This record gives sequence, structure tokens and C-alpha cells, in this order.
Amino acid sequence: MSTEQLGSEQRSEDREWAPGLADQVKALASGVTTSVEETRVALDRIEASQSTLNAFKVVRRSKALAEAEEADRRLAAGERLPLLGVPIAVKDDVDVAGEPTAFGCPGDFPPAARDAEVVRRLRAAGAVIVGKTNSPELGQWPFTSGPGFGWTRNPWNGDHTPGGSSGGAAAAVSAGMVSAAIGSDGAGSVRIPAAWTNLVGIKPQRGRISTWPAAEAFNGLTVNGPLARTVADAALLLDIASGPHEGDLHTPAPLTVSDAVGRDTGSLRIALSLRVPFTPTPTNLHPEVRRGVYRIADALRNLGHRVVVDDPNYGIAFGLGFLPRSLAGVDDWMQKLPNPSLVDPRTKSNARTGRKLQGLPLRAARAAERRAQKRVGAIFDKYDVVLAPSTATPPPRVDAMDGIGAWETDKVITAACPYGWAWNVLGWPSVNVPAGFTSDNLPVGAQLMGHDSAEPLLVSLAAQLESVLRWDRVRPEPWW
Repeated sequence: MSTEQLGSEQRSEDREWAPGLADQVKALASGVTTSVEETRVALDRIEASQSTLNAFKVVRRSKALAEAEEADRRLAAGERLPLLGVPIAVKDDVDVAGEPTAFGCPGDFPPAARDAEVVRRLRAAGAVIVGKTNSPELGQWPFTSGPGFGWTRNPWNGDHTPGGSSGGAAAAVSAGMVSAAIGSDGAGSVRIPAAWTNLVGIKPQRGRISTWPAAEAFNGLTVNGPLARTVADAALLLDIASGPHEGDLHTPAPLTVSDAVGRDTGSLRIALSLRVPFTPTPTNLHPEVRRGVYRIADALRNLGHRVVVDDPNYGIAFGLGFLPRSLAGVDDWMQKLPNPSLVDPRTKSNARTGRKLQGLPLRAARAAERRAQKRVGAIFDKYDVVLAPSTATPPPRVDAMDGIGAWETDKVITAACPYGWAWNVLGWPSVNVPAGFTSDNLPVGAQLMGHDSAEPLLVSLAAQLESVLRWDRVRPEPWW
């Protein structure tokens, strides 16, 4: 597939754009640019787009520029760190010392006393945190909007959502404000916006990136993960952000993924699965998303892999392992809000349901995980990787869930995004890769899904696809 087939996009060499993460690191280390210059450009782009794209909840202009000045002093003194001086964005569900953590909710939030572990690791690597990106309330929906901040829009078409819940992070990277960002994924919330904004999004193994100060997030469903334009950049950010904090409930054996970029995987066995794991409402795979997934399958075959149509055995009760963990997590977060009365009625409804599911239903859902891993994991006796859609539809309009009730909202979001949550229940890694564009030039994606701690294999395979599809060379036409 040529870049022309991907859509009527703008090539990166045709206009100034934020460089890739690895390129930015090299330019700073060699003195081609400075951290102050890179940070100021990022901040200028962010602030110029806030009234239109609306990607950020918090913009740290004065603090970020002060951090950039310090980074330049360290660079001039010969110090070298993996991200020294590089502007990075993080989602507004992680704590940044001195900034509020609203997680998409309205109200006055106190500043965090200290950095979350993932932010601490980014800072230890030298990153400059330029701001915190928008999320829907408590990360519940694949639409980044809410009464606390309005709509975040898709850089590819402002009438459409960038997805969620890491939609602000995806919009910031796709629009070239920053080279990479940290999001979180509890039911596809990194992979969905990555699919809808032409990005690589990695949902790593549970515990790969610490969620501290939470020992686990949303009862083990939610993990932190990177969004970037290239596989190499996403892998680099994953390696830097990875690692445990004392007290974490999930601590997988350490591994690195950056060195998997460019690694020969040999000929892999890949299951192409279009089956929806479970949904209580009707879903249909959009024909242009289906074509995108088949495009990826064809590219994999041309790379020498064997792709066979086959499905994991999810079982009829698989979905029961998700809702108690998710909604109990919403209830937990609601207890932390300074003024819960301000949130969307649908959030209140979900929290009430979550309160009822605490206790025995939650314990039963968690106890079922091992059996689900064994049943679904049987697919890996025959295959190395599962290829599936990241979403069922292209990005909906920004207002598609506005002014509707809880049940109608559930129907909208499950119709659009029924594929992502299963791997959160299992705790295993999955990587979204861009799968092309619709006839309306809206991005779609596909996910490469692996078994326990399979990030290196998935990254190697995603990098192979990038080498022939070159999604990294395409950009949206700036309207913001």
C-alpha cells in the first residue's frame, strides 16, 4: 500500500511538524536545537489550538519552560539521559506534582503533592512535562468530551471525536504538538484513539508501567501506555516509563522492547479474528474498518506471515468479568472527587451500579480471570498473534453521545468500540497499528494481540508493517 492509498494527507516534509521522539532526542544531544526552543514551540502549538482542538486540561507553560532551561544547562554540561529536554504530555488521570488531577471531571481539585510513578520515571529520564491532556469523566467513554472541558476534536476532522479515553493525548500527538504522550487503557482507551488518529498505541502487559500511587487501577483493568507516530518512538517511551513501584500488585518480569524494532520474527502464524468478544447490544463491523483490517492482513501475508481466519474462544460469560471491575473502579474514583454532584448523570449512575457490584460480584469477576486466560489463551497453541479490529466503526461525530441517557450511551459506545476491553480483562499486551483511511479521510486501526508479556514480538511485527505501509509519513491538514 502506498502513502497515496492511505488518504489525502499531508506529507511530513511539506510543512513544519514536531519531530519524532528519537529524532528529538538526537537533535537535543547534538546541539542542533535546545530544550527551551522545542518546549516553547510545543507550548505555542498547544495554546494556539486550545480553543479549537482542545487537547489539554492543564498547560504548564512557565513551569515547563523553567524545566527546559534546566535541561539545557544539563545538556551543555555534557549530561545525557534518554529524554533529556524532550517535551512530553501525560493524560489527566496521573498525578503531576503541583497540578490538579481532575480525570475529566468538573470542579476544583487540589494540586497533587507528588508525581505519579510513571511521571517520576519520565522526569528521571529528563522529560519536560508540558501539560496534562483531556479525558472523559473517569475514562469511561471512547469520546473525549464532558461538562468539565467541552469537546476534544479529531485533528483529521474537527467534526469527529479523536476517541477516548486518551483522546487528548492522541490529538496532541497526531496534531504534532508533542512527539509522544502517555495515555491509559482500561477498555481500549489507548488503542481506540490511536486507531482514530493514525497513531501507534501500545497497551502493555498489566503492571508493565506502574499505576502508583494506585497499587492497581480499576481493579487491574487499566494500564498506562504510550502513543506515538512510529513504533520505535512508542517502544522507546514504553521502555523509559516501565518499571514497578514498591506496593504495586502486578510486577511482570522486566523486558525491553526498543531492541525489538527491526528484529526478524521469522514467519509467524496469525489468527485474523473479527468476532466481538461479548456485547449486550447489537454491533456491526463497518465495511471500511473491515477493509482496513484486511489491508493489514494482506500486508502481513506479503511480509511472509501465515494469516488464517480464526477466533479465540471467549465463552458466553466472558463479559461478566469486565463490568464489575470497571464500574466498581468508577465508584472508587467518585469517592475521591471534591464535588461528586457536578459530574454527568451517567457517571453517577455508573458509580451507583459499581457500588452494588463491590463485594461478591467483584470478587467473582476477579476469580474468573484465570479461567478466562486459559480458555482464550488456547488460541496461542495454534497462533503467535491475533489480529483484530481496534474499533467497529470510524470515529463518530463529537456530539454522538451528547444529551442521551445511560442505556443509549451504552449502545453508542458498544456499537463503536466492542473490541478493546477483552485484553484488559486478560491483562495481556496489544498494539494498535494504523490501518488506513475511510473514503472521508478518517483514520481506522487494527490491533495486534499477544499472550503474556508478548510486547517485543508485537513491536517487531508492528515495525515490519510500518516499514511497508509508512503511516508515519502522513499528517492531517491543520485546521486548528
